[in-house]
Amino acid sequence: MAKTVHGPAAFLKFGYRWMKSSYQNPTRSNVRATALALGAIALWGTLAPLGIALQHVPPFLLTGLGLLVGSFIAGPLSGWRVAMFKVPGRTLTLGVYGLFGFHFLLFIALRHAPPVQANLVNYLWPLGIVLMAPLFLTGVRLTALHVVAALVGFAGAALAIAGGQDLQGGFAWGYVLALMSAFVWASYSLLSQRVPPFPTAAMGLFGLVSGVLSLVCHALLEPRVQLSGHDMVLILGLGLGPLGGAFYLWDAALKRGDPRHIGVLSFLTPLLSTLALLWLRSEVPSSSVIAAAVLIIGAAVLGSYAGKTRR
Repeated sequence: MAKTVHGPAAFLKFGYRWMKSSYQNPTRSNVRATALALGAIALWGTLAPLGIALQHVPPFLLTGLGLLVGSFIAGPLSGWRVAMFKVPGRTLTLGVYGLFGFHFLLFIALRHAPPVQANLVNYLWPLGIVLMAPLFLTGVRLTALHVVAALVGFAGAALAIAGGQDLQGGFAWGYVLALMSAFVWASYSLLSQRVPPFPTAAMGLFGLVSGVLSLVCHALLEPRVQLSGHDMVLILGLGLGPLGGAFYLWDAALKRGDPRHIGVLSFLTPLLSTLALLWLRSEVPSSSVIAAAVLIIGAAVLGSYAGKTRR
């Protein structure tokens, strides 16, 4: 008898099968890009549980250490060939702009705006990837179906993030920073396809420089803390997963797939984070989480059909 899979892994498996079946005669490249993107999204989905377990660690310190750990993945990925890390200066600048700029703006935003709303604004980045793709990439056009899929996906992400919570009113300037962080990640994801081709292993160099800059921000902006052995184990997992391995998978997916389709898939991230937290707490998903799942899966299916008319 087949083994039943529960929790976020089951949802991810179901979503992948649905996306795969929605293609008509899919190419190997399309399926591989989807699998790589889902891999990155699944790893980002573990960020919330790890972040909660490490919430006593200042964010810049946590990000800096995580990125430094993640940068070591590039070693075996490159076959320990130093030449794989030699990229033009503008490519390195773009990589640091994406990895460091995104986290820097988000963490400052969370200090100056209610966290739930700021996180919601930040999750405009998948929508940004979809809508800005024709502006950043030649030969890419936007269809009405792409726009509808992106908006439905954002509605689902909003439910996953804010469902059942009382949102604080009023304007906070942290929202502007959260919007800027969303723009940084969306634009980085698209611009990485415009610079001269670089090996995915070069993400290790981007992470290394970004990690050092994050630790500098920790030294300047945050209090000192003492880390336990348990903290270091969790930080190792953080670096190998959402702050390391996910970036390599994301880069590989963008190199092989349609950024508009990958952008729509990215709305799965907050949903998977929510499901992971519920699973760890042995809690049942609320009606808002179920509705979010329906919206996001629906958006992913719409995005896959829109992909049939791409370019």
